[in-house]
Amino acid sequence: MIKNIVVVGGGTAGWMSACYLKATFGENVSVTVVESKNIPSIGVGEATFSTVRHFFQYLGLQEHEWMPECSATYKLAIRFENWREPGHHFYHPFERTRVVDGFPITDWWLKQRPSDRFDDDCFVIPALCEQLSSPRHLDGNIFEQREDRAGSGSEAVGRSTLTEQQTQFPYAYHFDTVLLAKFLTKYGTERGVAHVLDDVTRVALDERGWISHVDTAEHGELHGDLFIDCTGWRGLLINQALGEPFISYQDSLPNDRAVALRVPVEAATRGMRPCTTATAQDAGWIWTIPLFDRIGTGYVYASDYISPEEAEKTLREFVGPEAEGVEANHIKMRIGRTRNAWVNNCVGIGLSAGFVEPLESTGIFFIQNAIEQLVKHFPDATWNEGVRASYNGHMARMLDGVREFLVLHYYAAARQDNRYWKDTKTRPLPDGLAERIEQWRIKLPDSESIYPWYHGFEPYSYQAMLLGLGGVPLRSSAALGSMDGAAAGKTMRDIRDEARGLVATLPSQYEYFAHMRRPSSA
Repeated sequence: MIKNIVVVGGGTAGWMSACYLKATFGENVSVTVVESKNIPSIGVGEATFSTVRHFFQYLGLQEHEWMPECSATYKLAIRFENWREPGHHFYHPFERTRVVDGFPITDWWLKQRPSDRFDDDCFVIPALCEQLSSPRHLDGNIFEQREDRAGSGSEAVGRSTLTEQQTQFPYAYHFDTVLLAKFLTKYGTERGVAHVLDDVTRVALDERGWISHVDTAEHGELHGDLFIDCTGWRGLLINQALGEPFISYQDSLPNDRAVALRVPVEAATRGMRPCTTATAQDAGWIWTIPLFDRIGTGYVYASDYISPEEAEKTLREFVGPEAEGVEANHIKMRIGRTRNAWVNNCVGIGLSAGFVEPLESTGIFFIQNAIEQLVKHFPDATWNEGVRASYNGHMARMLDGVREFLVLHYYAAARQDNRYWKDTKTRPLPDGLAERIEQWRIKLPDSESIYPWYHGFEPYSYQAMLLGLGGVPLRSSAALGSMDGAAAGKTMRDIRDEARGLVATLPSQYEYFAHMRRPSSA
């Protein structure tokens, strides 16, 4: 049996891993986190998938217990600005498309085009984002949505995991990852996770090439059966000690740097839009993430097209006077994945295993899925090679699938006003994507035509991006020309009416979280 797990590295990846493993195995397995006092967390991955709620519920945590501690807010969508042309925006919401007479409402929209806003005609959530609405009423009840469309249903998901989900929950979270790591440190240590604050000076291998222990500066040797590498892009265990190679995605995803700001704001007067905003720039894009007490913002860019100094200047001008005096954090990103995330008795989780630019908020999703899959593939004393191979295949396909989805964002963007955006149309596409795009030109993406392995994105996400980006010509299904479209037209009008009704009754995000933070609501 595996009795002793050592997690090397803290931060979000380290503490999410430790807390999840402790919640799973309890006293049957010891879990130790060793993290340096001298290596800061990256600390900018502040937006998530809607499925992250399963992580918190697996730990038995309710929103009112952790959200105020992490400056957290709700995220209902991603708002894409200027990707088609300057001044244009659209939403990629956490909301599946409705189906009318066997066809998604997005297909009917292509036929009828009641307005130039596919997102407003096909989804409820964009209206909530525009009006800064909370997805919950002040009494805590989630806004009403049809069970077959949004899957709001029962929220008591218990100990379910990502790959079993059959419904689409309507929101995710924004949170301060530094505060989340701090919160999980307290949560984990109170439940038996051993915490060692020290620097790892050496990774010791046995005669088989497996990790026997790590040497630390002040605490000596830390022995374990299974080692989790959460040392970020350094890959101290998986890449450096075990020599597992890294596969770069830079040929198709050239953005390799970011500069970030943590901007204090007064949310009571400014308000909090319940979505992440991705605003296209001349050499990449800027994220805007509203937390309760500040804005997280950063410019993700390709260093072949702009210098760090120019990128920081662009970001500060974008933010405006609120950025004055705020320290900038410059980050070099390693885009791609470690060939095998699990080698011998070491599993890389987080940045050591792989990373793509944060365009669809996949960083926390990668961590969560890696932890869940590790539990599903947990080894015994035989260290079955087939178990390792199954885990590695799942993780590689997941990362490759997200790579393909992000490449589509750039290829399908109508914007071509400078060299950077023109080059996005000529870079090599991942295997299979070119063929899929040709299919989508004549038939919107469905479950049989998108990337076939689990990677967190469903057909409706591909549809929303293609419709919003505008760079790939699309057409409605020919069958719709011979069908009665009255029901579809009514559905689109109903969506607009439903959105207006929700906006009129839901509180704003700020009102909801100010209410949550009152002592009586805890």
